[in-house]
Amino acid sequence: MAKREALRELQGRLAERLQQARTDVRAVSWLAIECAGAGLLVPLPTAGEIFAVGVVLPVPHTHRWFMGVANLRGGLHGVVDLGAFLGLRAPIARDAVREQARLLAFNARSGANCAVLVDRLAGLRSPEQMTAEPAGADESTGQRPAFAGGRWRDADGRVWQELDLASLARHEQFLAIAA
Repeated sequence: MAKREALRELQGRLAERLQQARTDVRAVSWLAIECAGAGLLVPLPTAGEIFAVGVVLPVPHTHRWFMGVANLRGGLHGVVDLGAFLGLRAPIARDAVREQARLLAFNARSGANCAVLVDRLAGLRSPEQMTAEPAGADESTGQRPAFAGGRWRDADGRVWQELDLASLARHEQFLAIAA
């Protein structure tokens, strides 16, 4: 009898922990990254794996923001310098990539074998940690690209721009790598 009761208690504690784990995962909504000093929030469902920057082979006759191709876990992925693509800075030379830079692959469900070079990972963020910024003039006129979501402000006052990788993977300019 005591064994059954102990087993029920154990099952109850496990069920509580599983529920807590599910709740905790849902609370984290974004991967925070930095490119050229700009803070960007990538929704977790659109992000794939994170890789150290390895060998990126150049592809001739492409835009300068298209760094080339890399073998990531046995798959050939196009590599885009995100900061350069967004116009935040000049493209980085492959041999000048900093140690803390990473390749962020797109989620496989996006259908794009692509990764973006980011300057630095800044952790995970949730909506509870941020305050939504009011729509600015560029949002009301529709000048922002479809992959640019809302803007958020953290407790330190830093503004973060949401960036949807799934929408970026379908963006006409992003797909047109030929120079």
